[in-house]
Amino acid sequence: MSAGLVLPSHERWFVDSAPADWSFFLRPLPLGLTALVVVVTLVWRRLALRLGRPELPVLRRVGDLTPWVPRLLGIHLGVALLALAASGSFVAPSLDDLHGVVGKALLLLEAALGVWLITGWQQRSAAALALVLGPLMAIFTGPMALLESANLAAVAAFLVIAPAGADRHGAAVVPAVQLRWALLVLRVGVGVALIALAFTEKFTNPTMARETLAHFPALNVFSLVGLHVPTDVFIVVAGSIELLFGLLVVSGALPQVAVLVAMVPFNATLVLFGQTELVGHLPVYGVFLALLAYGSNPATAAAVRWLPSRADLLVPARRSAPVVVSD
Repeated sequence: MSAGLVLPSHERWFVDSAPADWSFFLRPLPLGLTALVVVVTLVWRRLALRLGRPELPVLRRVGDLTPWVPRLLGIHLGVALLALAASGSFVAPSLDDLHGVVGKALLLLEAALGVWLITGWQQRSAAALALVLGPLMAIFTGPMALLESANLAAVAAFLVIAPAGADRHGAAVVPAVQLRWALLVLRVGVGVALIALAFTEKFTNPTMARETLAHFPALNVFSLVGLHVPTDVFIVVAGSIELLFGLLVVSGALPQVAVLVAMVPFNATLVLFGQTELVGHLPVYGVFLALLAYGSNPATAAAVRWLPSRADLLVPARRSAPVVVSD
């Protein structure tokens, strides 16, 4: 398992992009591993539904953070935006060549939104404005930017649906229906970003993946332990694992285990990529905290793995009683 290509590092933050090559994905190994990943995800979710409760009771106290998760997510997102603006990057580390009045205005907007989110004042309004940053980035870099900013957009969308409260340092009691939809948006946003990266930076872009490995050979931990794995096979395995984590996040199943495992590669890449990696992934760390906290609280664990039925999609949700969480 790779410490960098497996999950997190957006390769285009560090190397140049290359044209897509779908013929690489349409080979027996990528197709076979993709099918296996889908089966594993379905089995994983079935196990979670049978368990019906937090899978790691030892983390029960983490669930006590749930009233303050919206406030903490706002801080994560705000610090990320402020740090990106300070480094001259807009929304993602890859867009760091803004110049002129327009460029300075965009960085100022990003920094202002960061400060606003950190304060916690009128959090829903600040988050709604943060959702606009992705489309603004797309004007300069194309539609791919919407995928690259999906993590940020997922956090912002959660805060629009379930913002922090005005009292008790931002503690919020979120109605059950509202919380389910907020967590669904959060999971889908981050999961889709991971799935998209598995394809755009590995399955259909082996040239970029090869260049990344050439620049950062330490990413291939197989070679570090004396195992020879062909580069293209390694790329397929890495993409498959990234795809698996994306699907597991979307499924919301067994979130405690999924988050703890995912945190290993996300933190490991900090050794190689440093500040750029840390700043770019701050919203993701916030998402992991949210899934871990809600997934550790017996009162909210079911909301983490909830998927809407056809009736939920067609009929407006009725008002629900607040979720009772301990603080």
